[in-house]
Parts: sequence; structure tokens; C-alpha cells
Amino acid sequence: CRGCSPLCFLFQSEYHYEYTACDSLGSRWRVAVPHTPGLCTGLPDPIKGTECSFSCKAGQFLDMKDQSCKPCAEGRYSLGTGIRFDEWDELPHGFASIATNLEIDNSFSDSTWVPLGDYVASNTDECTATLMYAVNLKQSGTVSFEYIYPDSSIIFEFFVRLLELLVLVGSSPGHIPISESPGAGLMHVELSRGNNVLYWRTTAFSVWSKVPKPVLVRNIGITGVAYTSECFPCKAGTYAATSGSSFCKLCPANSYSSKGATSCQQCAPDAYSDQGSSSCKPRPPCTDKDYFSTHTACDASGETQLMFKWAEPKTCSEDLPTAVQLPPSGVKTKCPPCNPGFFKTNSSACEPCPSGSYSNGSGCISCAAGTEPVLGFEYKWWNTLPANMETTVLSGINFEYKGIAGWEVAGDYIYTAAGASDNDFMILTMVVPGFRPPQSVMEDVENKEVARITFVFETACSVNCELYFMVGVNSRPNTPVETWKGSKGKQSYTYIIEKNATMSFTWAFQRTAYHEAVRGRYTNDIVKLYSINVTNVMDGVASYCRLCALESSGSCTSCPSGNYIDRASGACHPCTPSTYLKAHQPYGSQACIPCGPGTKSNKIHSLCYNDCRFSLDKDGRTLEYDFSALPNSTSFAGGPSFTSKGLKYFHHFSISLCGNHGRKMATCTDNVTDMRVSDGEAEFSKSVTSYVCQSIIVPSDVMGYKTIVSSQPVSLADRVVGVTTDTALDNITSLPEHFSPENVGLTDVIFFYRSNDVTQSCSSGRATAIRLRCDPLKTGSGALSVPSKCPDGTCDGCTFHFLWETSAACPLCSAYDYHAIVSACLGGIQRTTYVWREPKLCTGGVPLPEQKVSICKTMDFWLKVGISAGTCAAVLLTVMTCYFWKKNQKLEYKYSKLVMNSTAKDSELPAADSCAIMEGEDVEDDLIFTSKKSLFGKIKSFTSKVGAHPLCCCWGSSCHQLPRSQTSL
Repeated sequence: CRGCSPLCFLFQSEYHYEYTACDSLGSRWRVAVPHTPGLCTGLPDPIKGTECSFSCKAGQFLDMKDQSCKPCAEGRYSLGTGIRFDEWDELPHGFASIATNLEIDNSFSDSTWVPLGDYVASNTDECTATLMYAVNLKQSGTVSFEYIYPDSSIIFEFFVRLLELLVLVGSSPGHIPISESPGAGLMHVELSRGNNVLYWRTTAFSVWSKVPKPVLVRNIGITGVAYTSECFPCKAGTYAATSGSSFCKLCPANSYSSKGATSCQQCAPDAYSDQGSSSCKPRPPCTDKDYFSTHTACDASGETQLMFKWAEPKTCSEDLPTAVQLPPSGVKTKCPPCNPGFFKTNSSACEPCPSGSYSNGSGCISCAAGTEPVLGFEYKWWNTLPANMETTVLSGINFEYKGIAGWEVAGDYIYTAAGASDNDFMILTMVVPGFRPPQSVMEDVENKEVARITFVFETACSVNCELYFMVGVNSRPNTPVETWKGSKGKQSYTYIIEKNATMSFTWAFQRTAYHEAVRGRYTNDIVKLYSINVTNVMDGVASYCRLCALESSGSCTSCPSGNYIDRASGACHPCTPSTYLKAHQPYGSQACIPCGPGTKSNKIHSLCYNDCRFSLDKDGRTLEYDFSALPNSTSFAGGPSFTSKGLKYFHHFSISLCGNHGRKMATCTDNVTDMRVSDGEAEFSKSVTSYVCQSIIVPSDVMGYKTIVSSQPVSLADRVVGVTTDTALDNITSLPEHFSPENVGLTDVIFFYRSNDVTQSCSSGRATAIRLRCDPLKTGSGALSVPSKCPDGTCDGCTFHFLWETSAACPLCSAYDYHAIVSACLGGIQRTTYVWREPKLCTGGVPLPEQKVSICKTMDFWLKVGISAGTCAAVLLTVMTCYFWKKNQKLEYKYSKLVMNSTAKDSELPAADSCAIMEGEDVEDDLIFTSKKSLFGKIKSFTSKVGAHPLCCCWGSSCHQLPRSQTSL
């Protein structure tokens, strides 16, 4: 006590008691601490305090004056060893909220958690906002809080730091994946003794222009703080009527209370309030928007009556001058028939027909022999709400159920009621216990359709109202599968059910998301639901009977897989090869639908698939393709895209070209809202398995280090339509101009697929076309790409295009693809080598033949043979030329003699030829044969002369040559 007068003393209201820190023995001291620093004279002396582990029960507090537990007074409460934060007009003491930008390191933002009265709301932009609270626990405790997680476009995680140890709560990687549907959840986490820092962290990534809805947190309670030195007053709108309360109760509707109230005050007759209100509001005059019409249940006479009711809760006044009055009820009319599969009882109530019969809404009729009832639910008359349906209203502000009807029946349809506020959710839920799928579906794990639900609806809205259709499996939270915004004309929607489990189907309608909305402005915005039809329902009812296969006893049985039913005989007949069976209508041979080109059916004829082989007849030859070298599943991401605020994201695609004999291998998951499920429910986790699927990848630093966030998986290809080189198949077109030109002389092979998901923009479902292009330079998996003009892979949102360039897309090599090169003869050896034709556009298949070696003659040998043969030929030609020339001369000479003789007179004797050599005769005509002749030649020459020359006969002085016939003379 420095600078204090010894005469100073303090009153008890000027100081308070605190405990010192616990020592190593678990002991502590109680000391008095003045409210004003520096005032220390007259303080009570420190005394030994309670043990560090001492605590009071819930509803009590520790009176520090005498260090004993005392009950809280009326209008106040305590948690005993804990604290609770349920008022969020501002951030309570000890809380901190910070925000950082993911794309810029160490960058802070103004986007933080915002207190909004009953709860604290997260950010909705593309920053990371963290709400923190530090607490020192003297013993092991817990933290609990209520959360509202309405939008999967936000990553929501909660974790705890204990000194240097990080404890992650939730599923990998530390997220708390809450239901995507509007609703509240409760999180309860164990805490360890010591200093604990609690973190609530959110990161939004709005890929589209829609702004996500914030995460809401409220009623944060922490236990394990060892003691509470005071009780907390009940907040306004609540009360605690008795002492020792551990919590405060909400004031009922049409009442209010202030802070620390012990009871609630009733509102005046001309005022009203909602549950948990701190004040009352004046009642406005009633208008035509404060009541609605409905039909009464059928009475014993089979009649119903149109009547009007005030919308609950009634907040208007009928007594004001401008108020409208409730219209009178209408006249009674005949009740509509029962829904198909039901019949009217004597009391005009509708009951289901017994097993083995069907009904069109009047009386039940037994199915004829050889037929069986088609079980399901078909609701098209809305005089009363069916037994397996219920309706309620969910607050759009605090997500609490209000216990009033959100939908009303109107005979031909059911429509949304007014609700308590225009931002409330009008909830209609139908529960189906299970399904009875056809036998072929049960045996085929790849045929996902177990049943289907189809409903007809329309919306009429003046602003951006929203209709959600949600599906829940085995009591798990509902997941939205489709959303409609604004006014929509009368239309139908079909959802394929792929799991045989207890299913809940929910229709939720919200007129506006504006938090301060009241009832009346958008009351005329409604949804009309005309009909609902669910197929293959276990223990359902039948509206007709169908033919069935007959046993020898005449009773119905199921045909084996891949067999259709003959309408005439009821016998089962197998489908022909390369056809698949339309499982839900297996009647007649027309139920066996031909597979597309390049595909074949599986063994049970439930689907068609491609075995990664393809044949093509082109230019007189057959090209064989084998794509089995490509991986069963591969993935790639398109180019980066950016949101309006600059958040980078990617479209991630997973592709299974052929699958595995019809089994789809590509998988896309959602690691943002994929809940922790048990092994038995793992199949219901949010993931998509198909031939081609897509997800959104956000590379964000949400955990303090770079990680990948995958969300919104969708299937792009659930079945193979066909494999061909044509650019169009089944109304799916793969335009060549989407990609660079094809190889010259080798066209692309195109795989066509369709998905089962039918959306508002894709009435026939999504479609996919994958072009396989031969590129010998891209070995292995090759390269996948999307059209440069459509970086998202689709140009219209419904048909997706991919180009897969790889050497595995080349046809198998054959003898046509190589040619032989023959070498020169060297050393008596000649080699024949086989090489591929360039450019080589084939792979695998026939290998190149081995080099062939053969024996050959060298060039020198054949040159000598050629010269010798040429010389001989030249000599022979010369001799023959001379011979024939000489022969020709002789013939000419004889011819001339013959001509001369022919001119003599017939009466004259012919002139005798001279035996001498006449002038002009060539002596060498005879000499040439006498010179240098062989013995044979000489003999031949002699005989020829004797036979050729006539004898000379001289008469006097003249000589004449006599003919040979006159030689006797």
C-alpha cells in the first residue's frame, strides 16, 4: 500500500473478491481487489480459499464472501461450472473476430463475424473469417453451441487449440460438415484442462453470382471454469420463475419480458408478439392475405366443403375499420375420388387396397391370373394430406419450427400457406419406408435406378422466391438436389432413386430471404403441387396390374436377368446379343433395346459398354483399335476461372473412358459438406461415380496451409451411348471445329455418353463426347484438353467436349503400315529390312518382321557373263548378216536370168548358157565356197555344183547349155 493514508478504509461496495492462481499443491487464496486501482487501505486480509477443483452445481453461484454455493435468484441463471453466451447485440467480452484474404498472404479484410441479436453471423464473401475465444479451464469441460449451416458454398470448421496442441473437431481436414438443408444443429465437444482457444472459421467461395447464406452460431456454452461467482440475468424475451435456475424459458407468443424477468407480461388485445419477444407490436387490420382456403375432409355423405381459415399465427385484427372479414364457407360438393390404389370406406375415408389388387380411386379389383400389382404411391387428389406426409413451417431467421401448417390441400392440388413471415420456409415432407426394385436391378451393381419420383408443380412469384427439392436417406439430413427460382410454369420433374433405403422427400418454399420480412407483402407468392408419383414402393399400393412370368403352378415369378416376358404366353425369353433390357417394362422383344455402335451388352443385359476395342473399315482395310492401355480412371483440370471478386477456381474432371466391363470408375467427391458417416452408411456420403464427372476445385488456404477444396460434384456420363467416327449420335454432336484439325487420313474415334441427371436447362440430361486422337509423340496417358472457346468444357451447359491425344488412340499396326527395303549384294549376301511408313500412325499390333539375309551373285560375275554373251551375240549376228547378204545376191542374179529367158520366143530354142565366165559374173560366187572349207563343207559344195550346173554341148562353133533332162544326149 504505497501512498495511502493509514486512516483510509474501503466500503464493501468498493472492492470485490478474487482467487489467486493455484499453487503446485492445488491451493489458492482469496484476496480483496479494489475497484479503483491504488485504493488499498482497509481491505480485508487474505484468507485461504477453496480447493482449485471446487465448483458449484448448475443454478448456483459461489458467494466469495463466505466461499459457499448459493442458488441464483428468480430471473437469473447459472451453469455452475460454466458460462453461456446467448446475447449478440455486440461481441461479448473475450471474443475476437478477424478476417484474412486467401489470395494475399498476411492480408486483412473487414469481412468478419457480425453479431445480430440472437446469434452471430459469418461472412459471405471470399475471405476467411475467424471467431475466437480463449478460456482457462480448471478442470476438464465441454463447449457446446447451436449452428445453422444453410449453404454448401461456405466452408465451416470448428477447432480447439490447447497450448501448442491443435485438436481438430470434425471430419478431414478439420471441417464440421453440417447439413446443406436449412436447419439447426448442436455441436458438443470435450475440452481439456488448461488454456483453450476456440475457433469458428468460415470461408465462402461463390463460384456463381449467387451470394451464399451465412453460417449462424448461437447459445455458446462452456463448462469447466471451476466456479461462477455470479448468476446471469435472463435476457429479454425469457424468464426464470424460480430460484436456482440453470436456464431461462422463452416467453410464449403474445407475451413479452424485459431483461432479468421472473415472468412474462401478456400483450394488449390490439397487440401481438412472437415467441421469445421483448416487446409487443400493434395488430394491423386484416387483409385478404391473412386467410387462406382449404377443403374439409369428406363426411359420411361423401361431401366436402370449401372453407376459409385465418393464417396462423393470427397477427391481424378484425375490429379495425379497414379490416376484412373472414369469408363464409362455400357450399358442399361431392368429394373427389380417392387416389389410385385406395378405396372409399363407408365413412368416406380412403383406405389402401389389399395386397394383390389395384384401384383407380374407386373400388379395389383383384389382379387377373398371370398379372401382378405395380406397387407405388400416386397422389393426384388433395382432399386430405396423405398419411405418410406432414407439413410445418421453419423460421427463416432462427431456423426453429413453428408448429403450424405450411401447406394446405385444395382438391386438385396442394399449395403453400401464408406462414408467420414471408421469409419462413414452407415445409412439406413425404417418407417412403423402402423400395422393391426389379430383380435385374438388384443383381446389377452398375444399374443405379431402384425407383423414381416424379412430381408436377408450378410457382407464381413476384420476387426471387426459391423452391427446394431435398432428399434424405435413412434419417440423415436432407440434401438439396434441385432448386427453382422465380416463377415457373406448370412442369414435371423426375428424380432417380439409386439406394434401397428409407427415403424422405422434402419440398421447401421460401418467398424471400430478407431477414426483416413480415407476413403480407409476398403472401401471394405460392407453389402448387399437382401430383406426386413414386415407383417400386415397398408395401405400396397399385393403380394397375402388369403381366408377370408364370411358374408351372400358375403363380407369378421373376424372369431371369436378361429375359423379357412374352405378352401372349407369359414365358421368359432371353434378349438377343448386343441388346439391353428395359428393366421397368420387360414385355415383348421390343423391351430389348439394341446397343449403340461399338458397344455390347453385359451378361445380364442390363447395360451396354465398350471393352476398349473398336474396329473401323476404311479404304479397303480394317483398322483395329485397343484403348486398354489408357488408365481406368484419370483426371485433369481446365484452365483457371475467377469469380466476380477474383477468387480463383478450377473445373476438375475425372474420366473413366471404358470403365471395367460396365463398372464406372471415375469418382468426384465433396470434401466441404461430406459428413463423417459410419461404415454402414459410407455409401450415402456425397460422392459421384460415373464414366465422367465434374467438381469445383478451389485452391484456398483454409487450414493455414495450401489445400484443395472440392465441392459440387456432378455426373456427366452415366451410360455409354456408342463409339463411332461419326460426329453425331443420339442427338449428341461433337463439332470438329471445337479442336484443331484431325490427322490426315485418320479420323478421330468418338465416345458418346449420357447422364441420368435431368436439370432445368438440360431436359434430356447432360451429355459428353470424348474425341480420341492418334498422336504417336504423346505416349502413356497422353494429354486431355477442352475446347479453347469453352474453357469450362461445355459451350451450352449440357454437352461437354474433350479431346484426348495419345499414342494409345492409334490403330493397331498391320502389314499395311510397313514396307521392305532391299540392300545391294555385298560379298555374295543381300539383306531385306522392314521399316514403318512415315508418318507412323499406329501402335502395338503386328511387329516389324526380322531382317532377312539371302545369298546373291556379285556384280563382277554378272558383268563378265554379260560381256561374253554380248561378244558372242555380236559375232553371230555379223556372220548371219554376211550370209544372208550373199544369199540375197545369188537370188537376185537367178531372178534376172529367169526374166531374160522368159522373153525368148516359144518357137526358138533357148540360148545356151555359156560355160565360160560371162561378163558381169562374179567368179567368187563359186570360189567363196571353195576357200578354206572343211571336209564336210567341201563335199557339200561339190554335190551342189553337180546338181546345179547343166552340161555344155558344143555344135560346131557354138556351145549350148543343155537342161539336165537332156544330158543323155
